[in-house]
Amino acid sequence: MHRPALPAALAAAVLVLAAGCSSGGGDTSGRGPAGPSPASSSASPSDAAASPSPSPSGPPAKGSVTVTATLTGDLESPWGVAALPGGDLLVASRDGGTISRVSADGGEKTEIGSVPGVAPGGEGGLLGLAVSPSFASDQMVYAYFTTASDNRIARMLYDESKPAGQQLGAPDTVLRGIPKGVVHNGGRIAFGPDKMLYAGTGETGETGLAQDKESLGGKILRMTPDGRPVHGNPDADSVVYSYGHRNVQGLAWDADKRLWAAEFGQNTWDELNLIEPGRNYGWPEAEGKAGEAGFVDPVAQWRTEEASPSGIAYAAGSIWMAGLRGERLWRIPLAGADASAKPQAFLEEEYGRLRTVVAAGGDGLWLVTSETDGRGTPGGGDDRILRLEVR
Repeated sequence: MHRPALPAALAAAVLVLAAGCSSGGGDTSGRGPAGPSPASSSASPSDAAASPSPSPSGPPAKGSVTVTATLTGDLESPWGVAALPGGDLLVASRDGGTISRVSADGGEKTEIGSVPGVAPGGEGGLLGLAVSPSFASDQMVYAYFTTASDNRIARMLYDESKPAGQQLGAPDTVLRGIPKGVVHNGGRIAFGPDKMLYAGTGETGETGLAQDKESLGGKILRMTPDGRPVHGNPDADSVVYSYGHRNVQGLAWDADKRLWAAEFGQNTWDELNLIEPGRNYGWPEAEGKAGEAGFVDPVAQWRTEEASPSGIAYAAGSIWMAGLRGERLWRIPLAGADASAKPQAFLEEEYGRLRTVVAAGGDGLWLVTSETDGRGTPGGGDDRILRLEVR
């Protein structure tokens, strides 16, 4: 369905607090018109596994989403997004291999540089971004990207005194050797509350890698900012933090500093998992809630056509999960180690495929669409960054 041209950006300066593979083939279902409006919601499907009743200590069972502005548009294959300390956003172009800065006050876009060595193809390219927790002193930006031989993580000096387009220094690789593939490259990176760097990886379509603790594929990794194993990891000499994953593209921490991860299923169940060090999340032996000894079941699960989850963020007591094939934003209220109520869907088929969601000041989110990644149907103004108020 045709969408009207991009409206003017309406955002005021917002302090952003945290950054943070489509199953099946392309999805070309229609979307309604774009533009700031209150969003209706639909209940989660009856087979989406979650606790049926809210916990007294959790957020309300029902939430709300309001799209308050379109910050910017006409982005090319946006993927990773990271917030700078002042509130502006850094946005990676998966296929273009470039990083742009988007002003949180007005949406002005400025390309700051490109990442040499990026080899886009399939689901690979320039993927996740993260800003150093010591950015005020070290000015370092981290990127997860696909090369001709592997996926790797590198850091680059961001020097704002240089001309636009030349502000990124040469990549300093902190971790290499993450398996690459046409599909299932993972790619999300984020610094945790412990100031360590976490990465979600995929098994590249070779399912056995997920259970192989010697491989970096199909894992969640935890490392120092220099890419070294962290004291307290399950294996003192390894960056592997958890295993048995198919394709992790969402990482976020809640108010209790617990790590949550979104994961693509194959044909049946997509997952939201509560991550604990050293645990086995089942793939390829288990998909979704299997109830099998030795495997950790997801906290919530969805049919793949309803989710295909990429980025997640925590805000207003809930995890918010962007859906690609599902073309909707899921709210998962939390309490303890479970969802405190059934997941709730918003913006269904209104803005197309949704790639990345980032927590903003207060009860706000930035939401990034993904219509120009080769699997969508771009309309006027795609791809875009939306400003949301959530409850």
